[in-house]
Amino acid sequence: MLQPIELSQSTRLINHGPTVLVSAQHGGSANVMAVGWSCALDYAPPRLTVVLDKGAFTRGLVEQGGWFAVQVPVAGQAEMVMALGSQSRKRNPAKLADCGAELFYQEDFDVPLVKGCAAYLVCRLLPEPHNQQSYDLFIGEVAAAWADDRVYADGRWLFDSVPDGLKTLHYVGNGQFYRTGSGLKVG
Repeated sequence: MLQPIELSQSTRLINHGPTVLVSAQHGGSANVMAVGWSCALDYAPPRLTVVLDKGAFTRGLVEQGGWFAVQVPVAGQAEMVMALGSQSRKRNPAKLADCGAELFYQEDFDVPLVKGCAAYLVCRLLPEPHNQQSYDLFIGEVAAAWADDRVYADGRWLFDSVPDGLKTLHYVGNGQFYRTGSGLKVG
């Protein structure tokens, strides 16, 4: 079940460097893309960055709509993640259906989210035209966050106790992902 996450702790949802999905909509058009480069930027208020290539359909939706979501998919969604990252909505208007991405919306937010992910962060775009044009770097201020309580509880990931299908993904190239592994506690 999805539980709300305190904004002050929301960047913990991406601190471990997972592959993420970025979704947005504008003018009746929605899309989702896989993103390998996302990063927590600040805590108060919580902010994050994502890299969105100039050719990406989703980038235009983010720029025009001013909102986007970052979601943390699980290993059981690896084929869908790969498909979302390999297809362009510019060339395939049926991309979302073809990739098996089911969308839903959280109350008070008109930003599409992909069902089945471990965590979600809805962000308001903080426009930085120079960074966006020169580096494809987008900054979002987290407005709301949720996590699946089977995978994340009490401010921490539960990777040591969840099945492999619920662990998050790390993409390394050529169709190869790694699942988040077992923990190593020091001290």
